Amino acid sequence: MKTFVAISSLAMMAGLSACATSGEGVAPASASSTASDAMPSVNATLLGGDGAAHGTAKIVQTSDGLQVSVAATGLTPGVHAAHVHTTGTCTAPDFTSAGGHWNPMAKQHGMENPMGSHMGDMPNMTVGADGTGTLTYTIKGATLADGAAPLLDADGAAVVVHADPDDYKSDPAGKAGGRVACGVLSRT
Repeated sequence: MKTFVAISSLAMMAGLSACATSGEGVAPASASSTASDAMPSVNATLLGGDGAAHGTAKIVQTSDGLQVSVAATGLTPGVHAAHVHTTGTCTAPDFTSAGGHWNPMAKQHGMENPMGSHMGDMPNMTVGADGTGTLTYTIKGATLADGAAPLLDADGAAVVVHADPDDYKSDPAGKAGGRVACGVLSRT
């Protein structure tokens, strides 16, 4: 009887040990998801000129700067510029209320401009035949709320998607065309 209890106990401990090491049924906290969940962030719903939702934008403060993620829907297929703009207002239909590109260092426009670039300048976003596109980009050294030129000043900020691609050099807006979607950034 003692042998049966000892063998049963060993088998049970081995089984529990196997479950614990396999991770089955256990949701381990990953360092990256825990860290990003704890980082300050802002979100926006991108709206078209007709008020229809056209996706989302999220900006997260990281140790490198601001990580911008855009997930667009319902847009015309092709290449579109996307920028962070200086004012947290998106008045349809043309969204000029969002102001110009976020440019706290008074540089010229364009990632390829030797006199640039604005902090709000980002790579172009490709939108597929299904009308969806994504963009992830880190604005190096930028901050949401701290430092000499935080994104979230008194009048806020917005993310704007343009009708055309950015040429990365023409000042002030890269010949990116009209504004087709805009989202006011707000804290979550």
